[in-house]
Amino acid sequence: MRRLEKFVVGVDQGSVVLFSDFQHGGAMWTGSGPRELRKAVSFSEPFSRPPAVQVTMSMWDMDSKSNQRADISADMITGEGFELVFRTWGDTRVARVRADWLAIGELPSEDDWEVR
Repeated sequence: MRRLEKFVVGVDQGSVVLFSDFQHGGAMWTGSGPRELRKAVSFSEPFSRPPAVQVTMSMWDMDSKSNQRADISADMITGEGFELVFRTWGDTRVARVRADWLAIGELPSEDDWEVR
């Protein structure tokens, strides 16, 4: 469990189209074996510490003639943003993916002070 130590808590959310590889013959659509795509996401305002981030696929378009394998996660989370990571493997053919994300964490406050 994550314990929030401040009274000012922020919630940010968004939706990101990760790729549309079927349009241009990209690796997720034409490739095989392990494949990974990373996309940088910036928060609308910075959090004072790295927030809790949840990601989910909100749209996926996959070839029905192959196994459908997908892994989606948030990586490299900071107070300013994170990397959204999509992975697939084997013979899976992914035409396109959209991901939604939600971040919850502590925000800077006017009462904060920094000792230098």
